[in-house]
Amino acid sequence: MTGVALSALLGSGLVVAAAAPSTAAPSTAARHSATQNPTTAQNSNGSWTVDDPGRSTLTAQLDLDSAGELHLAVDRGSAPVLLPGRLGIRTDQHDLTTGLRLVKRQDRTVHESYRMTTGKQLRTSATMREATFTFRGADGARLGVAVRVSDDGVAYRYLLDGKGPVTVTGESSTFELPTDADAWVQPYSPSYETERTQTTAGAANAAQPTSCTGDTCAFGYPTLFEVGSTYVLLTEADVDGRYSGSHLDHVAGSGAYSVALADDAPVTSNGPLATPWRTAIVGSLDTLVGSTLVNDLAPPAKFQDTSWIRPGVDDWSWLSDGSSPGDFDRQKDFVDYAAAHGLPYTLVDAGWQASWVPELVRYARAKGVDVILWFAWTDLKTQQQRDTWFAKLKEWGVAGVKVDYMDSDAQSTFQWYDAILHDTAKDKLMIDFHGATIPRGLQRTWPQVMSVEAVRGEENGQNPTRDIFLAFTRNIVGSMDYTPTWFSRPNRQDSLAHELALPVVYESGWTSLGDNPEGFAAQPVAESYLEQLPTTWDETHLVSGGPGPQPAGDRQAVIARRSGDRWFVGGILAGASDTMTAPLGFLGKGTWLVETIGDSDGQLQRTVRTATAKDTLSVPGAANGGFVALACPATKGRTDCENPVVTAPATSLTLDPSTATAGPGAKVGIDAAFELPQGTALRQVRLTVDRDRLPVGWSATGRDVTAGSLRAGRALDGHWTVTVGKDQPGGEVDVPVVATYADPAGGKAPPVHVEQVVRVSVPLHGTVYASDQPFLTETNGYGPVERDQSNGEAGGQDGHPLTIDGTVYPKGLGMNAPAQVQIDLQGRCTRFEAHVGVDDETGGQGSVTFTVLGDDGRQLASTDVVRGGQSAVDLSVDTTGVHTLSLAVGDGGDGKNYDHADWGLARLTCVN
Repeated sequence: MTGVALSALLGSGLVVAAAAPSTAAPSTAARHSATQNPTTAQNSNGSWTVDDPGRSTLTAQLDLDSAGELHLAVDRGSAPVLLPGRLGIRTDQHDLTTGLRLVKRQDRTVHESYRMTTGKQLRTSATMREATFTFRGADGARLGVAVRVSDDGVAYRYLLDGKGPVTVTGESSTFELPTDADAWVQPYSPSYETERTQTTAGAANAAQPTSCTGDTCAFGYPTLFEVGSTYVLLTEADVDGRYSGSHLDHVAGSGAYSVALADDAPVTSNGPLATPWRTAIVGSLDTLVGSTLVNDLAPPAKFQDTSWIRPGVDDWSWLSDGSSPGDFDRQKDFVDYAAAHGLPYTLVDAGWQASWVPELVRYARAKGVDVILWFAWTDLKTQQQRDTWFAKLKEWGVAGVKVDYMDSDAQSTFQWYDAILHDTAKDKLMIDFHGATIPRGLQRTWPQVMSVEAVRGEENGQNPTRDIFLAFTRNIVGSMDYTPTWFSRPNRQDSLAHELALPVVYESGWTSLGDNPEGFAAQPVAESYLEQLPTTWDETHLVSGGPGPQPAGDRQAVIARRSGDRWFVGGILAGASDTMTAPLGFLGKGTWLVETIGDSDGQLQRTVRTATAKDTLSVPGAANGGFVALACPATKGRTDCENPVVTAPATSLTLDPSTATAGPGAKVGIDAAFELPQGTALRQVRLTVDRDRLPVGWSATGRDVTAGSLRAGRALDGHWTVTVGKDQPGGEVDVPVVATYADPAGGKAPPVHVEQVVRVSVPLHGTVYASDQPFLTETNGYGPVERDQSNGEAGGQDGHPLTIDGTVYPKGLGMNAPAQVQIDLQGRCTRFEAHVGVDDETGGQGSVTFTVLGDDGRQLASTDVVRGGQSAVDLSVDTTGVHTLSLAVGDGGDGKNYDHADWGLARLTCVN
């Protein structure tokens, strides 16, 4: 390979994927001081070391043997931690695993200084020593190996400097452990929702046989080992659409854990290529828990303005109340709970309806609560789907999305991650990935990522031992969407205090609380603590505990996290009741007020004491129990550490009229009055028509109304004239009138947004397409009904051009039998016409019937059974006087498989 110098691949130590274009300048600049020390070696073998920046703890040793094969070992102090493990990479053109010889070595110091929006440490400054070794293979091809050593670990990556496409067929990357090293392993699954087990490096296959083929088993990252007194956590960093994710393969009885690409498939990328970092976090358990190495190795933020990103706690109804996401009134209960307790978000999971989400969002925002919406990833798979949905979400005022079911480490899935991350950043939508792969520095590069599941969380049942393991494995590498605190769970396997401690022990930018309002109300002590809970931290420390002895016994984890001048401590226990201890050395100087909540006879009990950094907190722990603590500086007269919970006051925004009927070009006058009935005066108040959300061609005249202060009982009045667009088709349009005011909570909280809409009904006129009209009701046999495309798959907007027997229709509806939509014709349309048939995407399969119904289900027209490959059938139906038109599809009597039914050019002729 020739062309670009290998050192240029690293540049600032980062390579940005072409598949993920930057939305803006990086948020923080990584500063690098480089010392170039080329060294040329003529011999075919040798040994080279790279030390940590202090040259006192970690050493990586790279060896090239007489066969030209590379090995990497890691020592901590004078003790081996990782034994020599193979390195190398194979492409479709070159075998760079053997026959190598060193050409040169370059050394530099890499310093990363950056700020996060999420995580265990918001401000990070990290220094790493880096050596880049350039080798030539037997056929003359060049291979770069970059090795970085910091005070908390070692990482390496391969550099291929050729231009044009490069296809990697596999790696020889191997981590070699002593076979008797204690190990905490997880069978590999792309969802990372399998259970972890404690075993040894050599015996892991016997402990977790579910991911095995023959004598080889696959294990997921991050994987923890204990070698002597040192812990090693294996994972990877900086993975995007240039590459695929990977996992570890292990042959029974060996100590070798080899990197295997997802699905054992090759990856192809445009060169020059820098592969992901193969990463080992190394040190004490406290070093691992506090490590930022995975983020240190990731590219800087893709954009600078993060003012719209706001981590926080949400209440999430699905876990405790599975049907509630489809119930508008029940979702309002969760909004009310969030508002009353100062939670910034409510999360509406699978089952929500587009017909009522805008109203729910308006209801929530008026109370100072933002809404997060769940999506299956298939609904956001294509650019068209994302453009369509994200435009709607911005119009509705949704703050972010939770996207589910990716369950893949394939390169194509990482390319999708690149695309949706680019799009959510552009549209200023925060995102949580569920059913996802583990984070690999993602949250540094894309600051709008609030959390990632990639864990067997509370929704998959409870396991207190798992909870301990996760504190020392998965949660170390990035935010973890575990969904804790289901206090009212039937047959709960842990104590109340254990549940309460989980959102402190586990870091997550969005923490989704799992109980319902009634369950929380039954635990007022827990409610008070959760009202105080941040989700981002200034520093994090392991206070005590570990993943447990072998054979398994009692296990504990006590973690302290600081936010401002307050420390939050969470402790969890797996096993029999025991005393949990927390040395308070992390507190620093002075006297501190310490509130502790623990278990007492099946209830939560709160105690308060003063302490200093010399003291140790001892809390009796129930079986599978836990505790939490909150510490703040002890000042004169202070009796607790709680900051007041400030909520948005009840306000009133009235519009006159609330509904109107107007044709194209007509004008509608709108009067608005915004009032605070009672309470402290509002500040920085603005009342306006949201012109940015009016349809193209519409306009609004009239001044915005503002007030620096609005006292209780005073109204802020405004008047606007809205003109309907001359080309506006018939239907309903919501004109939003918005009042905003400074959040009483202050700080960086965004303004409270109070909104009402005037629903303007534009009479149907001329030629109207069914696909442009709102549906009164909608059912479909597979996925949603599609507009202007075929049914496609289960996701929304995932179809193809409507095509029947080779004829393409630019407008129409795509359904899958049995299906039906209802459309309001306002009694103004005289004829419905369509060309109907089975879409060509079924390959000639499928059989359906088409039926047109009027008011009260009166049949207006129907077809015989229409089969795949058959020409379109023309429908022309008199709809004079009809108010509700129903378009229905039947399955032809043989089930719904392949029954993709198209209503091509479905249109209505209406009076002018």
